[in-house]
Amino acid sequence: MAAVGPRLRGLRTHRGITLTDLAAATGISISTLSRLESGQRRPTLELLLPLARELRVAVDELIGAPQTGDPRLHLKPVTRNGMTLLPLTRRAGSIQAYKLIISPRQRPREPEPSSHEGYEWLYVLDGRLRLVLGDNDLTMGPGEAAEFDTRTPHWFGNADEHPVEVLTLFGRQGERAHLRAVPAARTS
Repeated sequence: MAAVGPRLRGLRTHRGITLTDLAAATGISISTLSRLESGQRRPTLELLLPLARELRVAVDELIGAPQTGDPRLHLKPVTRNGMTLLPLTRRAGSIQAYKLIISPRQRPREPEPSSHEGYEWLYVLDGRLRLVLGDNDLTMGPGEAAEFDTRTPHWFGNADEHPVEVLTLFGRQGERAHLRAVPAARTS
């Protein structure tokens, strides 16, 4: 339990959330949050539940609970360029799936388009995503999707000052996500 403070501070600062913002979102006073982070206050379930919910992590992750014999692989998140990438797949050479959490305070607001080999499919889970794709500048909300050839100069980030969560599939050049609304008719 002594490590809750540093974990809490790390999660909060990594997401670009101030103590004031976290206090407003959870109803926990700034002084209580500060004492939790510095280790001067013992965490209680009453405090941990709203914090875990607001930071979008499991309470187990917040308190550093030991793993329970779960045989599944738990892939580790990676942070780069203001984005936290949570890998959802591990198979080399095939379509790779990620959940992205993009912090508005760590991702540049000014687009810096780049291009590379591949094909990408984006689906907005939460927040508003700004997608610059070639000459198009789009704002996407929850439930909206886009797919594109990554040789087209592109950039994506927050459309406003709030975090955005995105599900993305990325594949080699020519490999696309195939969506089907109804089953294909069978031929005899």
